[in-house]
Amino acid sequence: MAPSRRTLLRAAVLSAAGAASPAAAGCSSGDGGGTVLRLATGGRGGPYEALGARLAAELRRHGFTVRVLPTAASVANLGLLAEGRADVGFALADSAEDAVRVRRLPVAALARLYMNYVHLIVRADSRIRTPADLAGRTVSINAGGSGTAVTAERILAAAGAARAPGRRTRVLRLGLYESIEALRSGRIEAFFWSGGVPTPALEEFRRGTPIRLIALDGLVTPLRRAHGPLYEEASVPARSYGLSGPVATVGTASHLVCRMGMAARHARAVTRILFSSRDRLRVPDAPGGRLDERYAIGTGSVPLHPGAAAYYRSVYG
Repeated sequence: MAPSRRTLLRAAVLSAAGAASPAAAGCSSGDGGGTVLRLATGGRGGPYEALGARLAAELRRHGFTVRVLPTAASVANLGLLAEGRADVGFALADSAEDAVRVRRLPVAALARLYMNYVHLIVRADSRIRTPADLAGRTVSINAGGSGTAVTAERILAAAGAARAPGRRTRVLRLGLYESIEALRSGRIEAFFWSGGVPTPALEEFRRGTPIRLIALDGLVTPLRRAHGPLYEEASVPARSYGLSGPVATVGTASHLVCRMGMAARHARAVTRILFSSRDRLRVPDAPGGRLDERYAIGTGSVPLHPGAAAYYRSVYG
């Protein structure tokens, strides 16, 4: 029988116990008291940039002073949190799990936010038809320090493109807009992106340069076998980016994460503001995109911060 929400929350609190003080778990309805929060977001054109700007605005409305830190996204954000140079940030689930389970970084989760869709993009006239066809070609896996780069490297390995004999894949680490320009100019033959559907920058790109998405079907099982249950079967719907039919892909969740040492009252306040402002935040427009407390507590091996867990307990009773 599946565990109850209360059981899951209790387990999450216990897993984080002692890592951050639960003192002063209560918080008034919207008073940050001028507390400075450093919010690590993402690169230009990505969902973390847009969502971070909206979240910062909501936090300011509730009395927090917010410094937005543009970054390469997930891996960079997790490093900033662990080093105490950021307080809150966004990260893909696979990068966050690696940070906690492998690198033992002192980070915690406030919420699972929404599903990202991995895009493997080529020009419409490309001969590339499968991920394995990337062997021997030049591909951008997104910027160094991004979660997309982590996921892309794992997909290349699972598809066999990373180890094809005598056909070494040349990997570049370019941000979203740099990848778009490189594909347009012919510098690369494909690039990876992980985000909502449609991603506005890609929608704009395809209006001038016909593109195609490569199906990633059959890869979730080997990814799960190698890295755990972080990946989900997903599908980019027909008509997205002008597609004639749906395209199978790999889904990964995004988390809102924080320093493990963040004060419990602040973690609870940020979590509460996240959900009280959900209509204004507008998480990425994608199938599976959501901002819901029942979805939010499923952060896997990344422990919920005690302050966030206190908020969810207040919701579920």
